Amino acid sequence: MRVANDDGNVARDALLVWLASSASGLWLSDHPEDAERSLREKFALYPRVSFDHLTFTLPGKLYRVAWDRCVIEDVEDFDAGMLRTNETRVLESKTTTRVDALGLSLDERRDLLQRTRMGHETGWDEIELLASVCRESFFEFIREFWGEVIAEKPVWNWHIEYLASELQVVAERVFRGQPKTYDLVINVPPGTTKSTLLSIMFPPWTWTRMPSARFLGGSYVDALAMDLSRKSKDVVTCERYRRAFPEVALRKDQAAKSHFVNTKGGSRYSFGVQGTVTGMHAHFIGIDDPLNPEKAVSEAELTTANRVMSETLFTRKVDKDVTPTILIMQRLHQNDPTQHVLDTYEKVRHVCLPAEDSDEVKPAELRDRYVGGLLDPSRLSKRTLAENFKALGEFSYAGQFDQTPVPRGGAMFKPGRITIDVSPSLVHFEEKLVRYWDKAGTQGAGAFTAGVLMGQDRHDRFWILDVVRGQWAMDEREATIKQTAVSDGHDVRIRIEQEPGSGGKDQALYTVRNLAGWRIEVDKVGSATGNKVTRAGPFADQVNAGNAYMVRAEWNKTFLDELRYFPASKYKDQVDAASGAFNDLTRDDGFWVGAL
Repeated sequence: MRVANDDGNVARDALLVWLASSASGLWLSDHPEDAERSLREKFALYPRVSFDHLTFTLPGKLYRVAWDRCVIEDVEDFDAGMLRTNETRVLESKTTTRVDALGLSLDERRDLLQRTRMGHETGWDEIELLASVCRESFFEFIREFWGEVIAEKPVWNWHIEYLASELQVVAERVFRGQPKTYDLVINVPPGTTKSTLLSIMFPPWTWTRMPSARFLGGSYVDALAMDLSRKSKDVVTCERYRRAFPEVALRKDQAAKSHFVNTKGGSRYSFGVQGTVTGMHAHFIGIDDPLNPEKAVSEAELTTANRVMSETLFTRKVDKDVTPTILIMQRLHQNDPTQHVLDTYEKVRHVCLPAEDSDEVKPAELRDRYVGGLLDPSRLSKRTLAENFKALGEFSYAGQFDQTPVPRGGAMFKPGRITIDVSPSLVHFEEKLVRYWDKAGTQGAGAFTAGVLMGQDRHDRFWILDVVRGQWAMDEREATIKQTAVSDGHDVRIRIEQEPGSGGKDQALYTVRNLAGWRIEVDKVGSATGNKVTRAGPFADQVNAGNAYMVRAEWNKTFLDELRYFPASKYKDQVDAASGAFNDLTRDDGFWVGAL
């Protein structure tokens, strides 16, 4: 028995009950979990009803052939003759059109649609052609339904079609129930249609191919996520969409702006990254701007966003092997969710399109598509970019438009102006040497402990002579600090940072006692001394003026990278220690020993 054009899932629901009444039942589908979930929801009020005699599986995971009853749902190229069943039903819920059966290419159908709209007698219905073209091409879907939610006339720059194709490649594997080959990260400047593609158009398009698809969409705040969800719902409920895809209809009892469900089991749920996501599992996870640009330097905001990317979302997937995570955003910080995903996810495809041509373009071959060095000369002209640079400032512009969370040449520090050379003899420093320690108590994770040795030579040049850095437990840390003091010798003053509170005082006292016999001073940091950026300012001035020198050593790159990204750097321990050493060398209040 074969059932086609199952409107409202009526036949599907009946077949689920039919299968449940069998001695042993098989539901064979490209998306078997949807059918199983639907059956369990129907019998949710009867917890004692067991479905252990039923198997819901993909064709490729079929492990036996003998069953009492079997339902084959939307499975192509499967030989039902290999099964030994008493009864078999075939459910064809996929919607096709007469034009699909002709085998015409997408270009031919697109041309047929255009000629039909121009009034030519093609013998075809415009809506039928529209549905056929849009199902096959996400980019054509965007072109056709743009005006339903956006009043401005579209500017079809090349990157829109490129990004649409990237999203479609990911989606096609989900439609076929195949394991994903990668998660997708896209970095593009603001105003380049990124939210329209992923958050507004993508969910309604997936329903034209897989009405049961569930989409989980997140942004940095609930209000933004809900607004994008509302616009996505406007696409689904517009007249043209309903005429082209009548099989997709929203349930009246679940049609909120932030969470709406169709009659095939598909859904779109929105959430704010700073909030919670519970009870939802998705075929697609789309994260659109998880960080507020105005709060991107906030450690709390970064920690929350990255925790959502690495912990929360992994538990929100229908199938962890199949469900892709798609992240689209502008770069805002060295340790923003883009970098977090690149560092922690197993396989990631990274598409990066800065406003201006640079080495940050990924894949690199896309640089050939920039026009006059610009990604989008119409919307992001040189004049527009200059205006944004003036409004945002160097640092914010670098992240949002250049897609590198640090300006070219550096942010607060310009590390390229540090001269790397061989250190002069220590006698040239005339005892103006200090080792400053920025301490952390976490072993193997979190912040680092760093000790920077700095000197001021007789020409008033400042030298970074050595950096000792690691993630140690307290005993190992204190042993390292003492061993370093022995290596430095008694001519080098020692200064340690004391954090506010009794814990900071106790830690500082422990180190002072550990270094009895050395010249050591405690630096009490707090509101009176300013924040990390304020304390780093004088040292940055000397670096940027070209009056900082550094001994060539293995630690150079890590040190320079931290300076380059500061204050948006993932770690700040080396900058804190270097700034503390510099401020000690240049103060004019004398030096004293062992005070707390």
